[in-house]
Amino acid sequence: MRILADQRVRFLAVGGVNTILGYVIYAVLAQWVFPGVPLGYLLALVISYAISISVAFVLYRRFVFEVKGNVLIDFVRFVSVYALSILANVVALPILVEGGKLNPLVAQVLVLVVTTVISFVGHKHFSFRRKDRTVPQSAATSDGAGTDPE
Repeated sequence: MRILADQRVRFLAVGGVNTILGYVIYAVLAQWVFPGVPLGYLLALVISYAISISVAFVLYRRFVFEVKGNVLIDFVRFVSVYALSILANVVALPILVEGGKLNPLVAQVLVLVVTTVISFVGHKHFSFRRKDRTVPQSAATSDGAGTDPE
C-alpha cells in the first residue's frame, strides 16, 4: 500500500494500535483486577505501560523507523522517552482522578493526548534518530561528523 510508505503514517498506525492495546490492558486491570485496591488504577497503569512499551519498541524499530544497530542503546533511549510519558501520566492521572473527580478511564484518555505528543517528538528525534546517511562525502569532516558508523 502506497500510504504505508510514509513513515508518519506508519508511526501513527503503530502508535494507535499500541495506544489501544495499552488502554485495553489498563482498563481490564483497573476495572477487573484491581478495582478494590487503593490506587489500583496506578498499578494498572504501570503494568499496562510495561507491556505496551515492549510491544511498541519492536514495532517502531522494525516497521516505522527500520533501523539497524545497537538494540540495547535504542531500547534505553526508547524507555527514557516512555519514562517521561509515564511520569507525566503518573502526575496527571491522580490530579484528574482525585482532584478533578474524573473516572480513571476518562482521565486516562485525556492524559493520552499529552503523552502521545511526548512520545512522537521523543521517538522521532531521540529514540531512533540516526545521522543522515545522505550527507555528501565532501561535507563530512575529518572527525567523522556526517557519517553513521552503522
